[in-house]
Amino acid sequence: MNRVKIIQDSKVIKLLADPVRRELLRLLSIQPLTETQLSERLNLKKSSTGYHLQALREAGLVKIWRTRVGTYGILEKFYKPTADFFIIDWDKVPLSLRRYFLYNHLERLRGMLSALQLFAEEEGKEIKISSDELIELAEEVAKTIPEVGRRYQNFESDLDREMLIIRIYSETLRNVLSKEKWRKLIEKIRKPHTIDVEAPINS
Repeated sequence: MNRVKIIQDSKVIKLLADPVRRELLRLLSIQPLTETQLSERLNLKKSSTGYHLQALREAGLVKIWRTRVGTYGILEKFYKPTADFFIIDWDKVPLSLRRYFLYNHLERLRGMLSALQLFAEEEGKEIKISSDELIELAEEVAKTIPEVGRRYQNFESDLDREMLIIRIYSETLRNVLSKEKWRKLIEKIRKPHTIDVEAPINS
C-alpha cells in the first residue's frame, strides 16, 4: 500500500466532495471494517453504505483487506483504504468545489497556528494574521502539498498515519512560509500592543 496518493482525476475529486465518503475513509483509516460495522458507526442503511463503498472501490480508494465467514455462514468483507493519506491536486479541483476542499486546509492551519501561538505566548508575543491572509495561506498550502506529498508516496517508515500527515503538513507549511510574501507572517510574531490610556478607544 502506498503511504500517499495524489488524486488528479476530477471525477474522483468530485466523489470525495461527499462528506459521507470522506467519513468512510476516515473510519477505515483507523481500522479495517465491514459494511455492517460501517453502517452501525454512521447510522446508515447497509444499502447506502454499500453504494458509497462501491463508489470508493471503483475509484481505487478502498480495497477488500480480508474476508472471513461470519455468523450463519455469511461471508464478511473487511475494507481498508489504498493509502494512508489522499492528497487532492489543487489544479484539478473544479472551481465549484474549491471552497469545500479549502475548508479542510483552513481547519488544519488553524490548529497548527494555534499551537504556534502557544509557543509565541511563552515569549510574550502573538501571531497576527487576518481572515483574508489565512484563506490565502490555505490556498498556498493546497497548491504546495501535492508536491510535498509526492516525495512520500513510497515512503518507508514506522510513522503512523497521523504522524505522517503532520510531517507532510509541517513540511508544506515550512516551504510556503519560506517564500518572501509569507515570511512576513513570521515577522508578525511580536509583542502585543499596549493601550495608551490617554488615546481614544474605538467601540
